[in-house]
Amino acid sequence: MSRVAKNPVAIPAKVEVALTASNIAVSGPLGKLNQALTGAVNIVREGDNLTFAAANDSQHSRAMSGTVRALVANMVQGVSQGFTRKLNLVGVGYKAQAQGATLNLDLGFSHPINHKMPEGVTVQTPTQTEILLTGVDKQVVGQVAAQIRAYRSPEPYKGKGVRYSDEVVTIKETKKK
Repeated sequence: MSRVAKNPVAIPAKVEVALTASNIAVSGPLGKLNQALTGAVNIVREGDNLTFAAANDSQHSRAMSGTVRALVANMVQGVSQGFTRKLNLVGVGYKAQAQGATLNLDLGFSHPINHKMPEGVTVQTPTQTEILLTGVDKQVVGQVAAQIRAYRSPEPYKGKGVRYSDEVVTIKETKKK
């Protein structure tokens, strides 16, 4: 059995879980998420906890028990607290501005970049060099952050570009004659 799957997932008071044979739906104050299930994992609700176990002794089933447990734990946290990802712009003239569901970026190119946010992700720009992404689905928030970072990832000589707030960019020393 997976070590991750041994830990039960606690369900907060405001979160509701609907469990069927092929789907799990989690709804809370911030939204609703669904996850398709396979027959490889048995999920049992015991009071305010969900426990996960492999359906059989195959390696796939044991591995999937930990994966499904992590996905459900992220769903429960997403609908109750939400997920936030913060990006910083480092560079002269780099700026960001949120306009509704669109993020306008000036990253030193000859043209501005307009990135449309997917459903369920909101964007805020507290300052011109900070981008705050929030949403209930951890995977979608992380994917949007990666797409924005990919427009101008940090370069190793001056550190200019779009970086995560907790990212450490190692600066290389320039070549000397």
